[in-house]
Amino acid sequence: MSRPLLTRRTLLGAAAFLPLAGCATEPAADPATPTEVHHERLVELERQFDARLGVYALATGTGVTIAHRADERFAFCSTFKGLAAAAVLLLHRNPLSHLDAVVSYTEADLLKSASITSRHVATGMTIRDLCDAAVRFSDGTAGNLLLRDLGGPAELTAYLRGLGDTVTRMDRIEPAITEATPGDPRDTTSPRALGTDYQRLVLGDALPADRRALLRDLLERNTTGAQRIRAGVPRGWAVADKTGTGDYGTLNDIGVVWPPAAAPLVIALTSSKATVDAPYDQALLAEAAAYVVDTLT
Repeated sequence: MSRPLLTRRTLLGAAAFLPLAGCATEPAADPATPTEVHHERLVELERQFDARLGVYALATGTGVTIAHRADERFAFCSTFKGLAAAAVLLLHRNPLSHLDAVVSYTEADLLKSASITSRHVATGMTIRDLCDAAVRFSDGTAGNLLLRDLGGPAELTAYLRGLGDTVTRMDRIEPAITEATPGDPRDTTSPRALGTDYQRLVLGDALPADRRALLRDLLERNTTGAQRIRAGVPRGWAVADKTGTGDYGTLNDIGVVWPPAAAPLVIALTSSKATVDAPYDQALLAEAAAYVVDTLT
């Protein structure tokens, strides 16, 4: 099957692998089994990109999984915005007209990441449009306004507990959540927890069908992930994903992908580096996604 052109760097196979610093190293849940943990290609990618990489992937048709650091904590950064949109969609289940409610805000609410909200200060934006701005464009102001509508970060954590996620915790809002400081458990998750959340929301029954369709549509039309999961899967596959980016080289992408003749794959990729100003290497996630596809299909 044809793939997007993807640069393959020379692997540093002779180097000894050293554990790398990340947002936190303690397990977030029960450790994965040894058969899940060891994937030499993923270890090689960590060495190649000098990064800590978390991977949880599931072939929903067969139940086969890939897990590498799948239960370690990573800062989730903007991946929370898909979850916040889902929470808004569910908590305001009746009526759908809540999505047309206008939210007012001021210049003081605008963050550096306000590519959409900065255009509408005078008029405000509907909940529907805030979901679009937060999920598709990763507008930080829109994400904060969705959290405000929910009642704050603690309410999003409570919503996730209702989904069965006992790991993910949201403590702050943007831009603080992008600090991704090593060892800080605030605003963190695990690849397994976050991937399972998105599986329940996009493929499961955690949302009513009409709201699930709305969320999937936003994730499929995401504009920020071209060089991550989308770059590692074959052309023509449908991808619904949400990215996240923060300090310490933190790059994340959580998504569901649909092979043309097989059940969907859930792919949760998280990563971090040891220094606050470390360079971003999106190819790390593209290469990891390509490995997942090659292994599970």
